[in-house]
Amino acid sequence: MERKYKYLTLITVILSITAFSCKKDFFNRPPEASLTLETFYKTATQVQASTTALYGTPWFNWNNQVSWAIGDMYGGNARSYSSDIFNYGNFSVTADNNLIDNGWNSLFTVVAQSNAVINNLKNVPADVPANVVNNALGEAHLMRALAYFDLVRVWGNVPIIENNLDHINDFQLNTNPVADVYKFIINDLTFAEANCVHMVRNGSSQAQGRVSSGSASALLAKVYLYMQRYADARTEAEKVINSGEFKLYGPGAGDVNGKTYNDLYKTANNNNEESVIALQWAGGAPFGRGNSIQASFAYSSVLTGTGDGYAVVGPTVDLQKAYEPGDERRYATIMLAGDYYPNLTQASGGYTVPSNVNAQDSRAAMKKYVVGTPADNGGIGAQFSTGNVTYVMRYSEVLLIEAEAVLAGAASTTDAAALVPFNRVRLRAGLNALPTVTQANLMHERRIEFAIESDYWFDLYRLDGWDAIINKQHPKAIAIIKNQLRGIYSANVSPVYYAQNTEVPTNDNFVFPYPTIETAQNPKLLLPPVPYNFK
Repeated sequence: MERKYKYLTLITVILSITAFSCKKDFFNRPPEASLTLETFYKTATQVQASTTALYGTPWFNWNNQVSWAIGDMYGGNARSYSSDIFNYGNFSVTADNNLIDNGWNSLFTVVAQSNAVINNLKNVPADVPANVVNNALGEAHLMRALAYFDLVRVWGNVPIIENNLDHINDFQLNTNPVADVYKFIINDLTFAEANCVHMVRNGSSQAQGRVSSGSASALLAKVYLYMQRYADARTEAEKVINSGEFKLYGPGAGDVNGKTYNDLYKTANNNNEESVIALQWAGGAPFGRGNSIQASFAYSSVLTGTGDGYAVVGPTVDLQKAYEPGDERRYATIMLAGDYYPNLTQASGGYTVPSNVNAQDSRAAMKKYVVGTPADNGGIGAQFSTGNVTYVMRYSEVLLIEAEAVLAGAASTTDAAALVPFNRVRLRAGLNALPTVTQANLMHERRIEFAIESDYWFDLYRLDGWDAIINKQHPKAIAIIKNQLRGIYSANVSPVYYAQNTEVPTNDNFVFPYPTIETAQNPKLLLPPVPYNFK
């Protein structure tokens, strides 16, 4: 963990600050000697800028591959032969895996930089308005909570760190138990909920890329759902729904009319009314500061116009078959032969998916997070560097959390409090409303709504309940994975399915190994967790 503590000072945070625009001069390093607490945190503008870095660069290595390799490959939505991610398709990831190290490093960098903001904002001059300081503190607490939510879902017991300076001479730390990590996350989100501003979204703007009190409530609802604290999850979801901060992209009453699910994934609609939490990227900026997902997902360089577009993943047969007829979300998520996308390669009249499309022997290709050439995006973009946001939470998830919280672990419900939000999501997708909601309906809807958004594995991880998370017992999830179609299609005109990657996870596969480089530096990671001393 030694590498995490190089992010110890305010200077590091200042040097890491990136803007939400594409201007590269934001990334120039100012003279370090000129940056001190006294010269930086003097105005409201400087305090507001202190959190900008938390939305982008520290998350890069998590966003680049790790999040979707775990969320969608491990979960059974995506497949690949690529040697760097192949193990995520057959549950053979080891402690030496490079992505595991990248993910750990990235998330603990977010924690360290959030800690630096939180601890250094104590030194702000008294004439800076308290509401500005409190909002910045709320943003930093939310981002720290978000990083820990990923850490605890991937690795289970992890060290809780509130001030990296406390460990500068003693960086070997014990882990803390899962339940304590969740308590820490809840404390952070409760603080963020009380201190972040209320922000009613209208259109798309850079300002709306920042989180708000509603963002904190939404993430808190999701955390409570994992813990099966259904009443609390419902309370938080209803706070968001009643706040009016967010809307659904769709044709329903109260929705953003004229917009569709497909429109969510266009760069022009960054930070829209449905976006609850999103990572921000500077398109065209150097490697590590733009969104790199398109480089891996795009079927060819024709789509990107920047020489990348490697199709290193394709949608599994299982995901392809999961779509109901007429579900409009398929077009926005998966490319099939003959699909036409007028917003891609616009200079050539749009893009028609070739008849022989076959990313990773899937007879399909990825569409979500493929946004096209720089010309398709207002001239902004470069290799491994598009400007579209990465969604962490959308308002549709709040609606589905509300439905699941009303169901509250029961087999089914006809309660309108669950049916109305659940069916709003289905109707937006062009599907019929259901008269009853079951747990299976909810899991299916979540899978399709958030496919290729790095979430499905974590839904499987929580499927057996809070006790299963604590005790690592996942029979329901294992049964689902056992029946997934993770194999390939033949290249025939009428493709034939061939089983592949038929390995089934064990309970131990529901947490990942700590990176070898970390356990070598901090052997205490391998010891039993110790209770955290909450202040």
